[in-house]
Amino acid sequence: MQTTNHNARKKSSIINAMTVDVEDYYHVSAFEKQFSRDDWDKLPQRVEHNTYRLLDLFDNHGCKGTFFILGAVGERYPQLLKDIHNRGHEVASHGFAHKRATTQTREEFKADVERSKLHLEDTIGQAITGYRAPSFSIDESNEWAFEVLAELGFKYSSSTYPVKHDLYGTPHWPRFKYTRPEGIIEIPVPTLKLAGKQIPIGGGGYFRLYPTMLAHKLVDKYLAKEQQPYSFYFHPWEIDPDQPRVTDAPFKSKFRHYLNINKMEGRLATLLDRYHWSTMQNVYLK
Repeated sequence: MQTTNHNARKKSSIINAMTVDVEDYYHVSAFEKQFSRDDWDKLPQRVEHNTYRLLDLFDNHGCKGTFFILGAVGERYPQLLKDIHNRGHEVASHGFAHKRATTQTREEFKADVERSKLHLEDTIGQAITGYRAPSFSIDESNEWAFEVLAELGFKYSSSTYPVKHDLYGTPHWPRFKYTRPEGIIEIPVPTLKLAGKQIPIGGGGYFRLYPTMLAHKLVDKYLAKEQQPYSFYFHPWEIDPDQPRVTDAPFKSKFRHYLNINKMEGRLATLLDRYHWSTMQNVYLK
């Protein structure tokens, strides 16, 4: 794999936020009907190895980022949490069991998020202030989730994606950082407004779907047009073409999950060199 030196000239002086949703291939919402919670401990585990690969990649490119860590992963790999923290990255919460917030009651949601937050804090010895809902699953149906986050002591969330999608989406909500009535700062995943439509450009499967040059062009246009920081998200399983294949999932789910994962690491290395990156805390809260 070819990479460029991390001291290469950047195309924008804006500092952007690099984020990783730390979960394994079997945690994803697209495969929730194929894997039950009881299956998890019996399956091949890939997330620890893949996350260490990402930590090395980030080191090689001078990148610091925010790791939204699933509590189930954190409890299984406490040393991984400590290493993420000790290598200068921000540790944040992705909840515990990767259950979409839209499928939980308020009490279930609070218990899930609180368990994750307490474990993360106990492990790294530092307050956890950031949260991201699995599958960006806070919307008009469960705005009480922001009240729960405030109760638990979070300062910010990045749990909304202002696009239309079959699993998530708040297309009529704000596109940029704003403070909620509950006191939580919400940082939506970036979209680019073109011809009256909001185009998803925040990462994940969309980044693997778009040709590399187009993906860069969309980010460049966003930075030039909006003069706002850009944030990018992805998952450790996206750089793992050797992960076990789920054969009995719907075609659409398999297409989204496996598309171009053999190219993702190289594309990510190019992205790391092309822009300035830091944590959510440094980009949005300072």
